[in-house]
Amino acid sequence: MNISEKMETDSSLLSSEVDLEQQELYQQLLLQTMETRQSKIPESKVIRPQPGLCVKTLTLPDKQKVFVNICQSATVPTPPQLSREKLVELLESEDPSGYRVPMSLGEPHTEVDNSFQGCTAYDVVISEDFFQKCVKDPLFQQFLIAVSLEGLENKYNLELSRDWKVLKNRKFLGSVNEQNIRTNRKPVIQEINSRDTHTAPAKRPEFCLLVEPPAGDPEFLIAEIQLPGVASSRSLVLDLGEDRLVLNARPSLFHLDCFIPVFIDQEGSVALYNTNTQILTVTMPVVSS
Repeated sequence: MNISEKMETDSSLLSSEVDLEQQELYQQLLLQTMETRQSKIPESKVIRPQPGLCVKTLTLPDKQKVFVNICQSATVPTPPQLSREKLVELLESEDPSGYRVPMSLGEPHTEVDNSFQGCTAYDVVISEDFFQKCVKDPLFQQFLIAVSLEGLENKYNLELSRDWKVLKNRKFLGSVNEQNIRTNRKPVIQEINSRDTHTAPAKRPEFCLLVEPPAGDPEFLIAEIQLPGVASSRSLVLDLGEDRLVLNARPSLFHLDCFIPVFIDQEGSVALYNTNTQILTVTMPVVSS
Protein backbone atom coordinates (compact mmCIF):
# COMPACT_ATOMS: atom_id res chain seq x y z
CA MET A 1 0.00 0.00 0.00
CA ASN A 2 1.55 3.28 -1.10
CA ILE A 3 1.10 6.08 1.42
CA SER A 4 1.91 9.43 -0.18
CA GLU A 5 2.46 12.49 1.97
CA LYS A 6 1.25 16.09 1.59
CA MET A 7 3.79 18.85 2.19
CA GLU A 8 3.39 20.62 5.53
CA THR A 9 1.69 24.01 5.27
CA ASP A 10 1.69 27.15 7.38
CA SER A 11 -0.07 26.49 10.69
CA SER A 12 -1.97 29.76 10.34
CA LEU A 13 -4.27 28.30 7.68
CA LEU A 14 -7.90 28.96 8.45
CA SER A 15 -10.09 25.96 9.29
CA SER A 16 -12.25 26.67 6.24
CA GLU A 17 -9.19 26.31 4.03
CA VAL A 18 -8.40 22.99 5.72
CA ASP A 19 -11.96 21.78 5.04
CA LEU A 20 -11.59 22.78 1.40
CA GLU A 21 -8.27 20.97 1.25
CA GLN A 22 -9.88 17.85 2.69
CA GLN A 23 -12.62 17.96 0.03
CA GLU A 24 -9.99 18.30 -2.69
CA LEU A 25 -8.18 15.35 -1.12
CA TYR A 26 -11.32 13.20 -1.41
CA GLN A 27 -11.68 14.10 -5.06
CA GLN A 28 -8.02 13.29 -5.71
CA LEU A 29 -8.23 9.92 -3.97
CA LEU A 30 -11.49 9.00 -5.67
CA LEU A 31 -10.00 9.87 -9.05
CA GLN A 32 -6.91 7.75 -8.36
CA THR A 33 -8.93 4.76 -7.20
CA MET A 34 -11.34 5.00 -10.13
CA GLU A 35 -8.40 5.01 -12.58
CA THR A 36 -6.78 2.07 -10.78
CA ARG A 37 -10.04 0.17 -10.69
CA GLN A 38 -10.51 0.54 -14.42
CA SER A 39 -7.08 -0.93 -15.08
CA LYS A 40 -7.25 -3.69 -12.43
CA ILE A 41 -10.37 -5.83 -12.34
CA PRO A 42 -10.38 -8.12 -9.28
CA GLU A 43 -10.15 -11.74 -10.33
CA SER A 44 -12.60 -14.16 -8.76
CA LYS A 45 -13.52 -17.80 -9.04
CA VAL A 46 -16.65 -19.78 -8.22
CA ILE A 47 -15.84 -22.83 -6.08
CA ARG A 48 -17.85 -25.66 -4.58
CA PRO A 49 -16.15 -26.50 -1.26
CA GLN A 50 -16.00 -29.94 0.29
CA PRO A 51 -17.78 -30.62 3.63
CA GLY A 52 -15.60 -30.83 6.72
CA LEU A 53 -16.94 -30.09 10.22
CA CYS A 54 -20.36 -28.97 11.42
CA VAL A 55 -20.28 -26.91 14.61
CA LYS A 56 -23.39 -26.16 16.66
CA THR A 57 -23.59 -23.02 18.80
CA LEU A 58 -25.99 -20.24 19.84
CA THR A 59 -26.36 -16.53 19.24
CA LEU A 60 -26.18 -14.29 22.30
CA PRO A 61 -28.14 -13.08 24.13
CA ASP A 62 -31.25 -14.48 22.36
CA LYS A 63 -29.86 -18.05 22.20
CA GLN A 64 -30.93 -18.81 18.64
CA LYS A 65 -29.49 -22.01 17.21
CA VAL A 66 -26.64 -21.55 14.71
CA PHE A 67 -24.64 -24.09 12.73
CA VAL A 68 -21.22 -23.33 11.27
CA ASN A 69 -20.18 -25.51 8.34
CA ILE A 70 -16.39 -25.47 8.21
CA CYS A 71 -15.52 -26.57 4.68
CA GLN A 72 -12.33 -27.15 2.73
CA SER A 73 -11.07 -26.21 -0.71
CA ALA A 74 -7.73 -26.44 -2.46
CA THR A 75 -8.42 -22.99 -3.96
CA VAL A 76 -8.19 -21.16 -0.62
CA PRO A 77 -4.60 -20.20 0.30
CA THR A 78 -2.89 -22.14 3.05
CA PRO A 79 -1.80 -20.07 6.08
CA PRO A 80 1.89 -19.92 7.04
CA GLN A 81 3.34 -23.02 8.64
CA LEU A 82 2.68 -23.15 12.38
CA SER A 83 3.94 -25.81 14.77
CA ARG A 84 1.98 -26.95 17.81
CA GLU A 85 4.53 -25.29 20.08
CA LYS A 86 4.20 -21.99 18.20
CA LEU A 87 0.41 -22.26 18.39
CA VAL A 88 0.60 -22.64 22.17
CA GLU A 89 2.85 -19.55 22.35
CA LEU A 90 0.44 -17.69 20.08
CA LEU A 91 -2.61 -18.52 22.21
CA GLU A 92 -0.76 -17.42 25.34
CA SER A 93 0.41 -14.14 23.80
CA GLU A 94 -1.27 -10.77 24.22
CA ASP A 95 -2.08 -10.50 20.50
CA PRO A 96 -3.04 -13.89 19.00
CA SER A 97 -4.57 -12.07 16.00
CA GLY A 98 -1.05 -11.77 14.56
CA TYR A 99 -1.54 -15.15 12.83
CA ARG A 100 -4.23 -15.04 10.14
CA VAL A 101 -6.07 -17.97 8.60
CA PRO A 102 -7.31 -17.20 5.06
CA MET A 103 -10.99 -18.08 4.87
CA SER A 104 -14.10 -17.34 2.84
CA LEU A 105 -17.21 -16.51 4.90
CA GLY A 106 -20.46 -17.32 3.13
CA GLU A 107 -23.84 -15.65 3.50
CA PRO A 108 -26.26 -16.98 6.16
CA HIS A 109 -28.81 -19.51 4.92
CA THR A 110 -31.91 -20.89 6.62
CA GLU A 111 -32.00 -24.62 7.31
CA VAL A 112 -33.99 -27.17 9.35
CA ASP A 113 -32.31 -29.14 12.14
CA ASN A 114 -32.99 -32.72 13.28
CA SER A 115 -35.94 -31.50 15.39
CA PHE A 116 -37.50 -29.92 12.26
CA GLN A 117 -36.88 -26.48 13.76
CA GLY A 118 -35.70 -23.55 11.70
CA CYS A 119 -32.09 -22.42 12.23
CA THR A 120 -29.35 -20.39 10.58
CA ALA A 121 -26.23 -21.87 9.02
CA TYR A 122 -23.00 -20.22 7.85
CA ASP A 123 -20.37 -21.72 5.58
CA VAL A 124 -16.68 -21.08 6.31
CA VAL A 125 -14.17 -22.29 3.71
CA ILE A 126 -10.48 -22.79 4.54
CA SER A 127 -7.59 -24.42 2.75
CA GLU A 128 -7.68 -28.19 2.31
CA ASP A 129 -4.20 -28.67 3.78
CA PHE A 130 -4.88 -26.60 6.88
CA PHE A 131 -8.20 -28.35 7.44
CA GLN A 132 -6.51 -31.76 7.42
CA LYS A 133 -3.98 -30.50 9.95
CA CYS A 134 -6.77 -29.28 12.23
CA VAL A 135 -8.65 -32.59 12.01
CA LYS A 136 -5.59 -34.47 13.25
CA ASP A 137 -4.85 -32.19 16.22
CA PRO A 138 -7.58 -31.19 18.73
CA LEU A 139 -5.72 -28.00 19.67
CA PHE A 140 -5.61 -26.83 16.05
CA GLN A 141 -9.28 -27.78 15.67
CA GLN A 142 -10.26 -25.63 18.66
CA PHE A 143 -8.19 -22.77 17.26
CA LEU A 144 -9.86 -23.13 13.84
CA ILE A 145 -13.36 -23.06 15.35
CA ALA A 146 -12.49 -20.04 17.48
CA VAL A 147 -11.19 -17.97 14.55
CA SER A 148 -14.18 -19.05 12.40
CA LEU A 149 -16.62 -17.83 15.05
CA GLU A 150 -14.67 -14.59 15.44
CA GLY A 151 -14.68 -14.03 11.68
CA LEU A 152 -18.46 -14.49 11.49
CA GLU A 153 -18.98 -12.19 14.47
CA ASN A 154 -16.94 -9.41 12.88
CA LYS A 155 -18.47 -9.75 9.43
CA TYR A 156 -22.12 -10.10 10.44
CA ASN A 157 -22.13 -8.17 13.74
CA LEU A 158 -23.00 -11.27 15.77
CA GLU A 159 -22.21 -12.53 19.23
CA LEU A 160 -21.78 -16.29 19.31
CA SER A 161 -21.50 -18.58 22.31
CA ARG A 162 -18.14 -20.25 22.85
CA ASP A 163 -19.99 -23.24 24.31
CA TRP A 164 -19.98 -25.00 20.95
CA LYS A 165 -20.27 -28.64 19.95
CA VAL A 166 -18.85 -30.49 16.94
CA LEU A 167 -21.49 -32.84 15.49
CA LYS A 168 -20.10 -36.36 15.22
CA ASN A 169 -22.33 -37.77 12.50
CA ARG A 170 -22.73 -34.71 10.31
CA LYS A 171 -20.13 -32.87 8.24
CA PHE A 172 -22.52 -30.26 6.85
CA LEU A 173 -26.00 -28.91 7.57
CA GLY A 174 -28.07 -28.20 4.48
CA SER A 175 -26.66 -28.31 0.96
CA VAL A 176 -23.16 -27.30 -0.09
CA ASN A 177 -23.40 -23.90 -1.77
CA GLU A 178 -21.01 -22.44 -4.30
CA GLN A 179 -18.94 -19.47 -3.19
CA ASN A 180 -17.34 -16.70 -5.21
CA ILE A 181 -13.86 -16.09 -3.84
CA ARG A 182 -11.11 -13.66 -4.75
CA THR A 183 -8.12 -15.26 -6.41
CA ASN A 184 -5.73 -12.27 -6.28
CA ARG A 185 -5.23 -12.45 -2.54
CA LYS A 186 -1.75 -10.96 -2.47
CA PRO A 187 -1.67 -8.79 0.67
CA VAL A 188 -1.25 -5.09 0.02
CA ILE A 189 1.45 -4.22 2.52
CA GLN A 190 4.53 -2.02 2.55
CA GLU A 191 7.18 -2.13 5.26
CA ILE A 192 8.01 1.54 5.67
CA ASN A 193 10.43 1.47 8.57
CA SER A 194 11.81 -1.85 9.80
CA ARG A 195 14.50 -0.49 12.13
CA ASP A 196 12.28 0.00 15.15
CA THR A 197 11.14 -3.17 16.90
CA HIS A 198 9.86 -1.53 20.08
CA THR A 199 6.82 -3.40 21.43
CA ALA A 200 5.36 -0.94 23.95
CA PRO A 201 1.55 -0.88 24.07
CA ALA A 202 0.06 1.20 21.28
CA LYS A 203 -3.16 3.23 21.43
CA ARG A 204 -6.19 2.62 19.21
CA PRO A 205 -6.65 5.78 17.12
CA GLU A 206 -9.95 7.52 16.54
CA PHE A 207 -11.33 6.77 13.08
CA CYS A 208 -14.49 6.83 11.01
CA LEU A 209 -15.70 5.06 7.88
CA LEU A 210 -17.50 7.02 5.16
CA VAL A 211 -19.45 5.61 2.23
CA GLU A 212 -19.40 7.13 -1.26
CA PRO A 213 -21.98 7.71 -2.59
CA PRO A 214 -23.94 8.29 0.67
CA ALA A 215 -27.11 6.71 -0.80
CA GLY A 216 -27.58 3.61 -2.93
CA ASP A 217 -25.02 0.86 -3.50
CA PRO A 218 -21.60 1.85 -2.10
CA GLU A 219 -18.80 2.26 -4.62
CA PHE A 220 -16.06 3.41 -2.27
CA LEU A 221 -15.35 3.14 1.44
CA ILE A 222 -13.26 5.96 2.91
CA ALA A 223 -11.45 5.54 6.23
CA GLU A 224 -10.35 8.67 8.11
CA ILE A 225 -7.84 7.81 10.83
CA GLN A 226 -6.63 10.51 13.24
CA LEU A 227 -2.95 10.13 14.14
CA PRO A 228 -1.95 13.06 16.38
CA GLY A 229 1.79 13.23 16.89
CA VAL A 230 2.71 11.29 13.73
CA ALA A 231 4.99 13.63 11.82
CA SER A 232 5.56 11.61 8.67
CA SER A 233 4.04 8.80 6.62
CA ARG A 234 7.41 7.06 6.81
CA SER A 235 6.44 5.80 10.28
CA LEU A 236 3.21 4.17 9.05
CA VAL A 237 2.70 0.55 8.05
CA LEU A 238 -0.65 -0.18 6.39
CA ASP A 239 -1.99 -3.63 5.52
CA LEU A 240 -5.30 -4.11 3.69
CA GLY A 241 -7.08 -7.44 3.38
CA GLU A 242 -10.27 -8.06 1.44
CA ASP A 243 -12.32 -7.20 4.53
CA ARG A 244 -9.76 -5.98 7.07
CA LEU A 245 -7.60 -2.93 7.74
CA VAL A 246 -4.48 -3.07 9.92
CA LEU A 247 -2.42 0.04 10.66
CA ASN A 248 0.67 0.50 12.83
CA ALA A 249 2.23 3.87 13.60
CA ARG A 250 5.77 3.45 14.84
CA PRO A 251 7.33 3.55 17.31
CA SER A 252 4.27 1.90 18.89
CA LEU A 253 2.18 5.07 18.88
CA PHE A 254 -0.99 3.64 17.38
CA HIS A 255 -2.37 0.26 16.39
CA LEU A 256 -5.65 -0.28 14.55
CA ASP A 257 -7.05 -3.65 13.50
CA CYS A 258 -10.63 -3.55 12.26
CA PHE A 259 -12.84 -5.61 10.00
CA ILE A 260 -14.61 -3.86 7.13
CA PRO A 261 -18.32 -4.56 6.54
CA VAL A 262 -17.84 -4.99 2.76
CA PHE A 263 -15.29 -6.63 0.48
CA ILE A 264 -12.77 -4.20 -0.97
CA ASP A 265 -10.31 -4.15 -3.84
CA GLN A 266 -6.98 -4.11 -2.00
CA GLU A 267 -4.79 -3.38 -5.02
CA GLY A 268 -7.04 -0.56 -6.21
CA SER A 269 -7.01 1.23 -2.84
CA VAL A 270 -5.10 4.46 -2.25
CA ALA A 271 -3.84 6.01 1.01
CA LEU A 272 -2.66 9.55 1.68
CA TYR A 273 -1.34 11.07 4.90
CA ASN A 274 -1.92 14.80 5.48
CA THR A 275 0.79 16.10 7.84
CA ASN A 276 -1.17 19.31 8.40
CA THR A 277 -4.32 17.65 9.76
CA GLN A 278 -2.45 14.47 10.84
CA ILE A 279 -5.19 12.37 9.28
CA LEU A 280 -4.61 9.26 7.19
CA THR A 281 -7.26 8.86 4.49
CA VAL A 282 -7.66 5.43 2.86
CA THR A 283 -9.99 5.20 -0.15
CA MET A 284 -11.07 1.65 -0.95
CA PRO A 285 -13.18 0.55 -3.94
CA VAL A 286 -16.01 -1.77 -2.93
CA VAL A 287 -16.13 -5.11 -4.73
CA SER A 288 -19.61 -5.77 -6.10
CA SER A 289 -21.20 -8.92 -4.73
